[in-house]
Amino acid sequence: MRDPVQLALGATSGSVVGLILGLAGGGGSLLAIPMLIHVVGLRNVHVAVGTGAFAVAACALVNLVGHLRVARVPWRAAGWFGMAGILAALLGAGLGKQFDGARLQGLFALVMLAAAGLMIRRRFRPGLAPADARRESVPKLVGFGGATGLMSGFFGIGGGFLVVPGLVAATGMPLVSAVGCSLVVITAFGLTTGLSYALSEMVDWVLVLAFGAGGAGGGLLGLRLRAACAVREGLLETVLAALIAGAGLVMLLR
Repeated sequence: MRDPVQLALGATSGSVVGLILGLAGGGGSLLAIPMLIHVVGLRNVHVAVGTGAFAVAACALVNLVGHLRVARVPWRAAGWFGMAGILAALLGAGLGKQFDGARLQGLFALVMLAAAGLMIRRRFRPGLAPADARRESVPKLVGFGGATGLMSGFFGIGGGFLVVPGLVAATGMPLVSAVGCSLVVITAFGLTTGLSYALSEMVDWVLVLAFGAGGAGGGLLGLRLRAACAVREGLLETVLAALIAGAGLVMLLR
């Protein structure tokens, strides 16, 4: 029988990740693995990556359903970005499983610090109207998708902090459309990476359920709070970047 305290910690961690995904459409997945390792208590880094990938996919899917009620998702852009990224994520997951757990954790900590810096510095220039995939934007979507998918598979993250700016840069779509598109892509990347780790028996399914259940509740709350926080979007990104940087420093020092 599983430790109920560990399951409760898994659900609580999932609610935090889901809340962030609901509010910002990305960034929350970066906290999933450090929380699974340092809060929930998973000692095997590769199992944490596989478990986190499935759990983040579940959180993103719940948030996507809620997002569809308020904004249109550019499905063609999501398709090009996602297809390129899925193939790259399979390659990245295969490479990640070959890495020593301690080295993988150290590299992930560095990625978290870099991501925090990007989140603070990035400034979107959204288009005036929803923009989907056009012929001239397809190569950019495939390039951004492949690069993001490779990193997503290697580290077991959703990659939303790269997906959103990549979509805006490739198509000029509004931020609200890019957030919805990123939730589609994060779901696809998480399922792809998780499946690769599941085939290698590196997934804790009980924790996936607990984390996903907490993420569903947190995501619904995040969607409700998004409108209230819209006028403070810059503050929200700064706080999230600080959380990610702090978690990255903890992982690096350990």
